[in-house]
Amino acid sequence: MIRRAARILAVPAVALLLVSCSGTDVGGSRASDERWPQWDETADAAEVSEFMKVAVPEGATEAKGAVQVNPREDVYLLSFVTSEENAEDIAKDLRSEEPLEDRKVDLAPQGERFGHLGLPEPETVEGARWVGVCPPCVGDKRRSKMQWIEVYVQTLKADRARVYLQAF
Repeated sequence: MIRRAARILAVPAVALLLVSCSGTDVGGSRASDERWPQWDETADAAEVSEFMKVAVPEGATEAKGAVQVNPREDVYLLSFVTSEENAEDIAKDLRSEEPLEDRKVDLAPQGERFGHLGLPEPETVEGARWVGVCPPCVGDKRRSKMQWIEVYVQTLKADRARVYLQAF
């Protein structure tokens, strides 16, 4: 009787093992050997701006956007050059309880994200100021689809600043 029960249980176990090793998920829709992250090659600054609910200021230059596709949550990237005043207004619009401040972090950047846009990672830019916020935590209903949004502001010259925004 015990041998028969063991055989009955072995059949589903073997079937489950074969499915898990077959290279597809249970629904068969996505190959398990796909590499993550991936880039959505159709995403642009306008799409990312719309998702973040951040308007690229009129007169801004070098606007670039990208979406890094991940299995659990996508990462949205947006960067542009604008006036220092516009950059600070964007940071204030995130509704953080903290102001923009120098971020002294000894950690390496979170992978090469902005490098995909041909930019240095903002964590590595000397003098870049940072602020981040959890939109649902501060009651920002405009950004309720995001768990986190952060901005880095790099002062350039002649009252210009590069804005780096990242959200997921």
